[in-house]
Amino acid sequence: MVRKYVGLWILVLAMAVILPGTSLAAGVIKIGAVYPLTGDVASTGQECKSGVELALDIINNSYDIDIPFAKTAGIPSLGGAKLEAVFSDSQGSPQTGISAAEYLISNNGVVAMVGAYQSSVTKTVSQVTERMHIPMVCSDSTSTALTERGFHYFFRANPNVTIGAQDQFEFLEGMRKQGHSINRIALVYENSEWGSSVAEQEKICAKKYGYEIVADVPYSHSTTDVSSEVARIMDAHPDVVMENSYVSDEILYTEAFKLHNFTPPALMSWTGHTDRSYLKTVGPDADYFVVLSEFNLAMAKTIPAIKQVNDLYRKKFGHDLTENAVRSFNAPFVLADAINRAGSTNPDAIQKALTETNMSAGIMPWKGIQFDQNHQNQYASLVLQQMVKGEFQTVWPPNVATMKIVWPFPGWGK
Repeated sequence: MVRKYVGLWILVLAMAVILPGTSLAAGVIKIGAVYPLTGDVASTGQECKSGVELALDIINNSYDIDIPFAKTAGIPSLGGAKLEAVFSDSQGSPQTGISAAEYLISNNGVVAMVGAYQSSVTKTVSQVTERMHIPMVCSDSTSTALTERGFHYFFRANPNVTIGAQDQFEFLEGMRKQGHSINRIALVYENSEWGSSVAEQEKICAKKYGYEIVADVPYSHSTTDVSSEVARIMDAHPDVVMENSYVSDEILYTEAFKLHNFTPPALMSWTGHTDRSYLKTVGPDADYFVVLSEFNLAMAKTIPAIKQVNDLYRKKFGHDLTENAVRSFNAPFVLADAINRAGSTNPDAIQKALTETNMSAGIMPWKGIQFDQNHQNQYASLVLQQMVKGEFQTVWPPNVATMKIVWPFPGWGK
């Protein structure tokens, strides 16, 4: 009898050691998600949150969709354990992001993290996850510097600004070859981590390809008046304006450009232009901007799973997928793949599995997801799109284009 009870106690002690590393007992694996759910980019943060929620629905349940983890329910190697996201609001503040990440890790037992959209917030959140040895998968932020800090626990699935700027100028080179005169570039950008890093790379590419930067216009993201910035841009008479703005700023610039009837040959944009609140506010004035993007619904013509995922998203949230939702949609799948291969929720085991990632890109138009030595997805890329009559169409690169580009910008209301 004594021998029997000793055996039981050994089993209990063994389970006590195993359970904290696997979360098998509860059947739930918690991941933290930090996004700007309030503040002036809250609409974007809510789209990011929706993307994560849709991803977890597909991972945790069974759907007949040809993307990773759709046809199974939960994490197969852990007996179908479910992923659960615990969300925290950064309010768009790097400092608030720190406390949000610390709270999720210390008080909610999350074993990994996703987020945090704004590069300046992702920078501070990832400092916390690195210090506390919690793997973080980012699929929202693009500052190249984020993956150049030698961090062990930070991984990025989406393209960085170096890739984005290169794509913009390769597109312009293609337009030059078609006979368009393009020499003078105006840069306008919000001056935090993201916007400044984009502008830095655009300047490098402009020099490389022989373009003149005729206006360099940084501004504070919190601004409510862009009249002086718009005056500087117009006075420079650019052939192309490259704008890098979050949603509230993007609205201000579009309204100001229209007010002054500013019609350069091309208006190029990144990030804010695809937000639903921007599109709802400016309406048809969103048409004909050349927008750097990772995704649009027109890609369903070549990636059939997009339509199926969009149908689920529309049923769940009442509208079509947005680029912001799709970007955040990727990260939980990358974590699910790593956790499944690790067969554990031990953060160090997940980190090791992430370094060995080699998976399908799901609904993204990439060769796959595989991290280089800096933990940047080496296959991530972007496309350029235009909205025409309320629908985004891909215009570059030519092999995935769904429409011939409208060039030059035809003017407001035309």
